[in-house]
Amino acid sequence: MRIALGIGTALLMMAGAPATAAPAPGPDNALTARERQQGWRLLFDGRDLSGWRSFDGTAPAATWTVSDGTLKLTKADGKMSGTDLVTNETYGAFELTLDWKVERGGNSGVLYLARNVPGAPLLYQSGLEMQVLDDAGHPDGKIPTHRAGSLYDMTVPPAGVAHPAGSWNHARLLVEGGRIRQWLNGTPTADVSYGDEAWRKRVAGSKFAKMAQFGSFSSGVIGLQDHGEPVAFRNIKIRRIGASATGAAR
Repeated sequence: MRIALGIGTALLMMAGAPATAAPAPGPDNALTARERQQGWRLLFDGRDLSGWRSFDGTAPAATWTVSDGTLKLTKADGKMSGTDLVTNETYGAFELTLDWKVERGGNSGVLYLARNVPGAPLLYQSGLEMQVLDDAGHPDGKIPTHRAGSLYDMTVPPAGVAHPAGSWNHARLLVEGGRIRQWLNGTPTADVSYGDEAWRKRVAGSKFAKMAQFGSFSSGVIGLQDHGEPVAFRNIKIRRIGASATGAAR
């Protein structure tokens, strides 16, 4: 496996990566003919929460709602549920794209390779996170490894990549054997090896060092984090890669 690199070197390497997937023109929450041919499928159809559940296996919390083609985390009776939303299916090697938006001071995340196993009943205890944040309005925006687009507490994305609160951002994840890459609004924000000694050293230097299950799985669910603040998602699309690829997209 490749050796994990500093963010500056990694960003230079990513210049040769496949072109970043841009939001497809046309209606939201729909696949183009080309996307279907490439094996993409929708994880969110803009109408309901089919294909999603809470991380503990129960039905989605009432605070996750769908309106105007947008999947939203809202308040119920003035409180947040604290319940993360995850896919019914698990994914190993894959490419994921989506749009996200937070309000002023908002904080959330897109988590992946997560499993609910003994010792890790919470999504973040096993799953890696692409940070979703209002960099300008949230205290975490002052911590380089916590800025929007980062592999949370692991990498330092370029400053100023996220759009202002209330604006849509476009995220992309590419998870392959031994390598993880992330982009935000077309800019590379993470490129690390995965599962090797360099990865284990990276984890040991992070806040997850004492979480034995963190970053240890080759496949898992994809989750949208309930961090106690409103967040919205749309155009959530995925394609399996290599041996994990399946048949027709929907």
